This record gives sequence, structure tokens and C-alpha cells, in this order.
Amino acid sequence: MSTENLQEGDPLIAPSTTEHPLYDNVVEACRTVYDPEIPVNIFDLGLIYTIAIDPENAVRVVMTLTAPGCPVAGEMPGWVADAVEAVPGIKQVDVEMTFQPQWGMDMMSEEARLELGFI
Repeated sequence: MSTENLQEGDPLIAPSTTEHPLYDNVVEACRTVYDPEIPVNIFDLGLIYTIAIDPENAVRVVMTLTAPGCPVAGEMPGWVADAVEAVPGIKQVDVEMTFQPQWGMDMMSEEARLELGFI
């Protein structure tokens, strides 16, 4: 979701379709992708903002990076798409990169913060 289309009161991060039967499998697929510089998967790092799955099982992932200059910026969306496409039942995957809102350490799961020594 680009910020140009936001209306006042809209969330910066669109909600995920957590009720979809394939949602948990898509999350697990995202957890197999790692930033090579950080020993925590991208889902627990908080880099996956939205997982939207439509009734035809097409998936739209909106994600970010820890920094716009991340060395794997060009490769990471492909890694995510490859991981999610491997989930049985998924018909199509689109990965959109955004930097709005900017990622922050507060977006990490408690497990990720523990793994990285922040708590």
C-alpha cells in the first residue's frame, strides 16, 4: 500500500488476512527467509508488514528492510516470493517493498529481541 492512497485515519500498515486458512503456512514460509547479516528470520524481525491472501489464494506481501541501503534489497523480495510460492495451494505471489512506515527495532518479536541480545 503506497502512502499516496492513504486517507486520514487509515493505518500505515494494512491488516493481514489472518483468518485465511493458508495464513499460518505463509507465515511459516516467511520465517524461512533470513537477512544474511542478522541471525533472525524476517517475519520475527518485523520486516513483513502485511500478508493479504485473496479468495483465489493469491498472496500480496508488503515488506520492508532494516535500512533502505540493505545489501540484499534487490534479492530479498524474490527470496520471499520463492518461499511463499512453495506453500501448497498458493496460486500467485506479489511482494511489494515499502519504507513507510520506516522499520524500527520495536517491530521485532520478543523472541527476536532475545536472540539478538536486546532483552
